[in-house]
Amino acid sequence: MIYRLVVVGLLALTIGTTAATERPNVVLITVDDMNWDSVGVFGCPIPNITPHIDRLAREGMRFERAHVTIAICQPTRAVWMTGRYPHRSGALGFDRIRRGVPTLVEALSEAGYYTGLMAKVPHVVPSRRHGWNEIVKGTELGFGRDPTRYYRRAKEFFDRAAQSGKPFFLMANAQDPHRPFAGSDQERRRWKNPMTRPVARKTFSPSEIPVPGFLPDLPQVRREMAEYFASVHRADETVGAVLRALEESGRADQTLVMFLSDHGMPLPFAKTNCYYHSTRTPWIVRYPSVTRAGSVDRDHFISGVDLAATILDAVGLPPLEGCDGTSFLPLLRGESQKGRDRVFTYINTTAAKRSYPMRAVQDARYGYIWNAWSDGKTVFHNESQSGRTMAAMRRAAKKDPAIAARVDLFLHRVPEELYDYQSDPDALHNLANDPKYREVLERYRRILLDHMKHTNDPQLTAFLAYLAER
Repeated sequence: MIYRLVVVGLLALTIGTTAATERPNVVLITVDDMNWDSVGVFGCPIPNITPHIDRLAREGMRFERAHVTIAICQPTRAVWMTGRYPHRSGALGFDRIRRGVPTLVEALSEAGYYTGLMAKVPHVVPSRRHGWNEIVKGTELGFGRDPTRYYRRAKEFFDRAAQSGKPFFLMANAQDPHRPFAGSDQERRRWKNPMTRPVARKTFSPSEIPVPGFLPDLPQVRREMAEYFASVHRADETVGAVLRALEESGRADQTLVMFLSDHGMPLPFAKTNCYYHSTRTPWIVRYPSVTRAGSVDRDHFISGVDLAATILDAVGLPPLEGCDGTSFLPLLRGESQKGRDRVFTYINTTAAKRSYPMRAVQDARYGYIWNAWSDGKTVFHNESQSGRTMAAMRRAAKKDPAIAARVDLFLHRVPEELYDYQSDPDALHNLANDPKYREVLERYRRILLDHMKHTNDPQLTAFLAYLAER
């Protein structure tokens, strides 16, 4: 009887191990602070700005209505790891994930995956470090900006994963194009020794780069945008380096590759906000034998809360307990999926621990934002105000009323914002006080209110009080 139990146990272990090794590998590649339209295949007019990301899109599927849930580095990654809205995981800002909340990496590790993390370590593992077999700090990767080191360390990871006999999960995070931008004064101050400073192989002149519609076209804005795009190109080289290492491992055909940015560019009206350009992300998935090469999903909204559920579904594992997101694996197969007509986005606290609660909902037409912090006195402050752009806007505001109005809006905001993103993606014309859009405004208030009630949002009481005053 004991012999029979041992045999049965060994057989079950063998079957489990076989199932694990047959599961697809996963490589999650992220870039830092890259606007969706800074990518060639998503419409950037700079020739050959992102050749490796463009190639990945040609080999897989890209999503035209993809958004992250919160446009700040660490909390957006907590959403990816938990599949929960920020207040549902405890990670509202730069916080630990609450005890008892399961994570993607733990689920994969427990299922037999060999796991690795490259860069952005403080933003990914302030909690749950034990889920990772390998952790490579950004300082070991040229401050997260050296494609050559990413290639070497990714290659070593894939070799060790092969030796383990396990499927692998690698999260490779490029720290470009996060500030300090390549060639900027901020970069020179950060790394005073030129020998330790990250190298950018390609630079741009201010005259050849596009200025976003949500920023004024000023000389210093153009100069900073040129520095930003040098960092965008270097980020693309890092993406290419990881993909090259994967291809050389011989396991690319058994690997789901997912690529996206953690949020928009670190400039006013993008990062650390809830605007269209704050949360829209260049999301691409290449899943051999599942995604059709060069396919594009232009209809369905996908969100950061869906990332964990989708990866787990793709490798044959159940969703995380308490997950708010849903798998979009059917979309990868080219199918349609109901319930993907809008996304909800958030801001809570910044890296400086300042509280600026924002809640938003957007769909194919409109975007509604409620700024709980806006009282006419509180002044908004975030990383996007460092560097050349905001300083140039402040100087220009002294003589240009239109720019002065933009600066004032950015610094003080208004309680409600409503935009027709179909005609105004740069959010230049707030319709919240326009009587013609009163019915639209009330409809989106109700949609957001229902969502806040459903998720037990800590800002619900304040939102109800605000609506009662209206």
